[in-house]
Amino acid sequence: MSTPAESTSAPNAAPEVVVVRSRRIACDGVGGALGHPRVWLEMGDEPYVECLYCDRRFVLASGSEGAEDERLAPGVYEGAHGH
Repeated sequence: MSTPAESTSAPNAAPEVVVVRSRRIACDGVGGALGHPRVWLEMGDEPYVECLYCDRRFVLASGSEGAEDERLAPGVYEGAHGH
């Protein structure tokens, strides 16, 4: 028998979705002892990228689709607690 939480979640949903303003992202999981090695992820032409370690999905914010200036966004690491 499934619990209410199990029946409401999508079967292949990312465990966490983080909205970002750069197509180049750094992820180290939740950080500290519970994290993973820091990896740099690039979206390319896609509107999102997923971390291969923790399955976090980084989604490009609306209005961030223009060309990036490496001097202004040199591998942004953003979101709650630096993620």
